[in-house]
Amino acid sequence: RNLNQQISTILNKSESLKKLKSEHTEDKVDKGVKKEVSEEEKKIKSLRKQIQEKLLKFATRIPIFMYLTDYREQTLRDIITKLEPQLFKKVTGLEISDFELLVSVGVFNSSLMNQAIFAFKRFEDASLSYTGIAKHKETRIGGWDTIITVEELKDV
Repeated sequence: RNLNQQISTILNKSESLKKLKSEHTEDKVDKGVKKEVSEEEKKIKSLRKQIQEKLLKFATRIPIFMYLTDYREQTLRDIITKLEPQLFKKVTGLEISDFELLVSVGVFNSSLMNQAIFAFKRFEDASLSYTGIAKHKETRIGGWDTIITVEELKDV
């Protein structure tokens, strides 16, 4: 939930660290500056690790969200932002504004997300038909940012 603030902190600290390093060339660096630089690097690595852990937790909850929603003909991005933002927040704990921030910084690779979503939906359909439940009768299937036909899904 504090992802926006943590990303800003990392960016600011990275910028100040670069500035500090550029101001002090290797031959002029004193021990105090070198210690300050190493402490800043440790803080940045720690924040990056925290963000990585949060993103991993978020990634494990996306399939749960997809399983709970009935909107299969829409893109997942539209379902999250327009159709079921409350369900998304409840399942992932992420605000829509934080999700949009993740999208804007390029966390999601469209082609990989489409691939993963279509694989999930094929698996979901197979497991439902195995149990005798044929719940979905649509002709189109939504991915991350792409909509394809059921026939195209079988070919993918």
